[in-house]
Amino acid sequence: MKEKILTYEGDDITVTYDLKRCIHAANCVDGLPKVFNPDRKPWIDADKAQGNAIADVIETCPTGALQYTMKQSDRIETPPSHNRISLQKDGPVYIFGDIEVQDHDGNTVLEDTRFAFCRCGASANKPACDNSHNEMKFQAGTKADPSKLPEPKAKGDKLVIKLMQNGPAILGGTYTMESDSMEPITSDKGVALCRCGASGTKPFCDGSHKEVGFEG
Repeated sequence: MKEKILTYEGDDITVTYDLKRCIHAANCVDGLPKVFNPDRKPWIDADKAQGNAIADVIETCPTGALQYTMKQSDRIETPPSHNRISLQKDGPVYIFGDIEVQDHDGNTVLEDTRFAFCRCGASANKPACDNSHNEMKFQAGTKADPSKLPEPKAKGDKLVIKLMQNGPAILGGTYTMESDSMEPITSDKGVALCRCGASGTKPFCDGSHKEVGFEG
């Protein structure tokens, strides 16, 4: 996964911005426009608000592109109390929690609390979304078959997302799958999430990656 990190210093806080993970969800601009202003250079002014207010807004960034380090306190971002997988219409999957992304050999690719997972298959920064779904006019609903997500048998605090070679991502841990069109479903089933964009059972894999020659 590529990264391009820019750093913005304030008296209370240091803000980092990964240009490669940003998909312009605009939570930051909407939440604190005097700090986050894309029409200004530099677009982040970390002295325009108190550090804690900036940190509060950063923690709403669904992609993890924005991160922070406090200078005047020991505050750090901690994972939410439960892992969430939020399906976005015609777009990525937003994942919140104690997240670890692994490659097919089990090597850690990313550890974070927020991540935008590509499910259209076209991102140049897989497994992260890079907004390619807009260019290709990707279509995907926001409902999941509840029969594939049985109730959890045991709680697993960490959500492991293992990327299969040129195939789906296998979930490990306890999570709640949710969207604006379905009731939240909590499960610990190690389901396979589609990464190629071609599955007929989205968000789950149906083997279509083999037919379309997906390279992940």
